[in-house]
Amino acid sequence: MSRLTIYSDDAPDTVLQETANPRTIAETLHPLGIRFERWEAPVIPPKDAPTDDILEAYRPYLNGLMGETGAGSADVVRFDANTPNIGAMRDKYLSEHTHSEDEVRFFVHGQGAFVMHIEGKIYSVLCTQGDLISVPAGIAHWFDAGLSPDVVALRVFTDTSGWVAQYTGDEIAKRFPADIPKAAA
Repeated sequence: MSRLTIYSDDAPDTVLQETANPRTIAETLHPLGIRFERWEAPVIPPKDAPTDDILEAYRPYLNGLMGETGAGSADVVRFDANTPNIGAMRDKYLSEHTHSEDEVRFFVHGQGAFVMHIEGKIYSVLCTQGDLISVPAGIAHWFDAGLSPDVVALRVFTDTSGWVAQYTGDEIAKRFPADIPKAAA
């Protein structure tokens, strides 16, 4: 289940607000420029479906989104506990960073938390299957899929070089809870 948890950036043990209502999540994030939506696909491809099948299943949504944003490409990213170098990959995503373009993700399977650091607050958004999130360019954030990740997600890019991070050097991510529930067996 999707969830938004808000903290003050100096109080990781104190929750200021929490909701699992997708509409409330979207309404809370909208003034910050963060897009959050639920997509209901007519068919959800299996986790191990070929990349082209996954892209085709979500093509109507992708075409609309890419037309709105001017994005030039979409791909599928997959990672789980067996992904080579998963520890280094996790560390890379867990370091607070920004991007020069919006970071757009749609969760086909699995879950992960996008955690944004904005004006003295931490906005932790647990995204699950069917969630779309778009973090605007320049917003400091990090991502965590937990110690045992199992994620299949669509990524949308304007820049053809793909995922490029500018790290802030702030170790704030180490002070905040992961907010990742264990995956159902």
